[in-house]
Amino acid sequence: MSDEGAGGRGQEAGGAGLAPYLYAIVRVVPDVERGERFNAGVVLFCRSRRFLGVRTELDRDKLRAIAPTWNDEALAGQLRSLELVAAGDPAASPLARLEQAERFHWLVSPGSTTLQPSVVHSGLTNDPAADLDRLFRRLVEGS
Repeated sequence: MSDEGAGGRGQEAGGAGLAPYLYAIVRVVPDVERGERFNAGVVLFCRSRRFLGVRTELDRDKLRAIAPTWNDEALAGQLRSLELVAAGDPAASPLARLEQAERFHWLVSPGSTTLQPSVVHSGLTNDPAADLDRLFRRLVEGS
């Protein structure tokens, strides 16, 4: 459950087995000067459940509409690398060898003008993987 969910019903982190989590939206910003962007992923970290996950999907139609000359395959590869770092796949990058909390902080730190994380939000959950899916459907697929 997100901050709109459990927190909105007055449940506390210790009640009903809920665990706090942090999440950020990954946005594609092809031209920072124009300010156009769209959501392409969600990063979710739940320390107490030892969960770090990233779901991404590049909307190639949106990319072509605002940046027709961009290489969508390269950008899709960058998004996929975020998923691999979150999963701790050492073949992806040396960053994948870091502890989960360090990987989360790297994933949500501004480091690119093309892929930009939102501010970090918080929520409460019984199932971090299900909340990652729910947030992805709402913030990426539904955007």
